[in-house]
Amino acid sequence: MIDRVITSGTFSLDGGTWDVDNNVWLVGDAREVVVIDAAHDAAPIAERAGGRAVKAVVCTHAHNDHINAAGPLAARTGAPIRLHPADQVLWEQQYGAEVTYEPLEDGEKIEVGGIVLEVLHTPGHSPGAVCLYAADLGALFSGDTLFKGGPGATGRSYSSFDTIIRSIRERLLTLPPETVVHTGHGDSTTIGAEAPHLEEWIARGQ
Repeated sequence: MIDRVITSGTFSLDGGTWDVDNNVWLVGDAREVVVIDAAHDAAPIAERAGGRAVKAVVCTHAHNDHINAAGPLAARTGAPIRLHPADQVLWEQQYGAEVTYEPLEDGEKIEVGGIVLEVLHTPGHSPGAVCLYAADLGALFSGDTLFKGGPGATGRSYSSFDTIIRSIRERLLTLPPETVVHTGHGDSTTIGAEAPHLEEWIARGQ
């Protein structure tokens, strides 16, 4: 039900560029999938989807390393791109007005292959950052909001440490502790593993 493709490329913002490896998640069944964070290269993502219909390309946020394969993948598969509109300014840095998306809303439920993905608006890493919660799978797709070891980075434009901490505390740490957190980069973790460290993160971030 959950597949991962790791793609490599660069992340650019505020005049800097960094090499990154991204987790691209495919959620669905043998007939259809949703792609979460189409990063860097559409070809291996489409290959992993195989003959399955791509129902949507969902972006957890609009930093370029999470969306730079969304346009090509959507063109290849005919799937709509979904993004929270609060990240419009970041989207335009990558695509301008050439590629469009359908707005995501907090609380929206995306159904694919008998699985329901609930959209949780979790601003902080970016204004429109979202996580996708699949209660039936006991899984959260956190993008760059929560990682193994702490919150996503907030030292660049359009980000806020206080906001990401509030999002994590109110929207994520309230989920069942056994929930597996599938992140935008690196290894997965669980809500229960991360929750005890919230105050440490706050102390580090001040």
